[in-house]
Amino acid sequence: MEGKIVAVCTSANKGERKTNVGSSRLLVGMGLEGDAHAGFAHRQVSLLALESIEKMRKLGLDVGPGDFAENFTTEGMELVSLPIGTRLKIGEVLLEVSQIGKECHNRCAIYYQAGDCVMPKEGIFAIVVAGGMVSVGDVFEVIENV
Repeated sequence: MEGKIVAVCTSANKGERKTNVGSSRLLVGMGLEGDAHAGFAHRQVSLLALESIEKMRKLGLDVGPGDFAENFTTEGMELVSLPIGTRLKIGEVLLEVSQIGKECHNRCAIYYQAGDCVMPKEGIFAIVVAGGMVSVGDVFEVIENV
């Protein structure tokens, strides 16, 4: 099973939309270099499918990659179907799925800016097992299902 990275996004602060920076270095046990969420325990990297963003667009929202504060916007793989422990390989980078979705205790800036948030339902989180560079256009694959 393969997918493609369509955006690599970072932000200086938590709770805000991220910007597609094209490529970034993943640090083992930390996340994306320079991202506000780097180092957060088991949610070092967030992934959201472009297909999920498209659902929000069909509801009339003007949203795109990074607008839900995801680090990687992907295409071609149903992320929410991947069980915790699944390993994803992106070039030399190795990620391990650590959480599916999240609970939002309060409505963050993204909710108010976008009008809704798909990340809690369809986003996934991972830890960085092996670091390296990830760029837009990179292919990723499932290498291990637990």
